[in-house]
Amino acid sequence: MKLLFSYLIFPGFLFSAIVGLMSGWFDRKLSARLQWRVGPPWHQNFTDLIKLLGKETIVPVGAKFTFLLSPYLGLLSVVLVAGMLGTNILFPSTSFSGDLIVILYLLFMPAIALILGASASRNPLASVGASREMKLLIAYELPFILSIIAIIIKSHGSIQIGGILSEQLSFGSNIMSFSGLIAFVNALFCMQAKLGIAPFEISEAEQEIMAGVLIEYSGLPLAVFKLTKALMLYTLPLLLIVLFLGKDLSPLFIIPKFIGILIFIILVKNTNPRLRIDQALKFFWRIPLALAILAVVLALLGL
Repeated sequence: MKLLFSYLIFPGFLFSAIVGLMSGWFDRKLSARLQWRVGPPWHQNFTDLIKLLGKETIVPVGAKFTFLLSPYLGLLSVVLVAGMLGTNILFPSTSFSGDLIVILYLLFMPAIALILGASASRNPLASVGASREMKLLIAYELPFILSIIAIIIKSHGSIQIGGILSEQLSFGSNIMSFSGLIAFVNALFCMQAKLGIAPFEISEAEQEIMAGVLIEYSGLPLAVFKLTKALMLYTLPLLLIVLFLGKDLSPLFIIPKFIGILIFIILVKNTNPRLRIDQALKFFWRIPLALAILAVVLALLGL
């Protein structure tokens, strides 16, 4: 019963959904203020989600069963990650061997869900979006994984969240070393792409391919995809805090760290135009990949 509560209520689904939707509102509000607009009220994202739940779900003719299944695959994986991270922060002793690998696999799933759903819709524009999402995934995932490997090396080979947190409690946050700082900056850019936020919202590109991967979705399945994105906006910054800024994870310190990462995401979003897919590939396979390799080498040297 306690495990069920932790995954469904706190710190799992309900808590992470509320924080994720409020983070999405903060993004919209700050973006509006940067553009000299008033922006939406605090409850706008909740209202949008409830409104979508009341809309009719339209399934394209000839769509496969994965069209309706894939949104729930993405949501379930992010809920599990939110529950695991939150539980590890509250009770580090509950961490199990290899939980970091499980989290990385689960964070892979939302992008796969988008690709599966778009491919099953049989819409040409959705296929273009799925193709772009696939290429982007290949581009950012390798530098992201290498950044995490640098942290694993610094933590004496531990692939356990609890072990990585214990190392930081004893020797300071990973970001305070050269390799940790480079890996953190690298992971920030990869996180922006994993979130599908500008300049990497290439698979949706509303002005070009009319929401791309989401073009055929409506009603409940679209609401589930929107909720998954909100949960990602909570879980990914939280993962970076745990891996790179894990010296002190009390509410007094974790909230400013979370808001700081959120402001970075919003500033990058509002100061950069959307990249083409070829530009995104070149970017990730040059700068972040080179930085990630450098971080791994420095971590091996103990720097």
